[in-house]
Amino acid sequence: MAGCATPTPRRDDPYEKFNRKMYEFNSFADRVAIRPVAVGYRKVTNDTTRRLVSNFFANVKSPITIVNDLLQAEPKYAFTQTSRLVINSTVGILGFFDPASEMGIDAHTTDFGVTLAKWGVPEGPYLVLPLVGSTTGRDLVATPVDSYFLDPLSWYAREHDFKWHAEYFPQVAYLITLRSSAIDAEGLLQGVYDPYVFYRDAYRQRRLYKIYDGNPPMEAIQALQGDENLDVDKLLEEQQQYEKKQQKQP
Repeated sequence: MAGCATPTPRRDDPYEKFNRKMYEFNSFADRVAIRPVAVGYRKVTNDTTRRLVSNFFANVKSPITIVNDLLQAEPKYAFTQTSRLVINSTVGILGFFDPASEMGIDAHTTDFGVTLAKWGVPEGPYLVLPLVGSTTGRDLVATPVDSYFLDPLSWYAREHDFKWHAEYFPQVAYLITLRSSAIDAEGLLQGVYDPYVFYRDAYRQRRLYKIYDGNPPMEAIQALQGDENLDVDKLLEEQQQYEKKQQKQP
């Protein structure tokens, strides 16, 4: 409910004015350029093709998870993800197929932002950056580590120099695949009172659950809410008023 309404100014979003401007810019860029490309990709592919491509990129990026599992002192996770990488890269034909999951070896992802959190680095302020989207001070610092040092797509781009910068095509293809997969979730925004708040709280909640392996303590959830005196009844009333207004519109 808190994610679908406009609460009183939050202490943990000190750059909200700037963030909202960047959110509007990103929304505009998505509407006019990014989403149309993703829609076009979906039109020229079917579900099976998109699943195979997604499998391939998930397999390629698995070193990010493996290294961070080791940095987080999680050897069990590092072993299982290494097993997935080996099995899917060989039996699964370069990762296009996912026999590891059929063998009961579940997928797991993590990143250096989660690693920093487990090392005790504070979250920092919530930020929305142009063409990047939601992040935090901690994740902003961590992202270059994953994207530059641990991402095989980045290694490939640095080691090659093709005409028209074609060495970056795999990274562009990955981003298109990522945006394409998000189209299925766009219905979640229907009837949302304030999309900015929805995205902000969804991002921070997702990060919290990753840090605590899906089971965050209650005090962490309360801290995420940002206001111990939050009036939930008022937020629910605002959401209901918004929905009634939307229903009256043609």
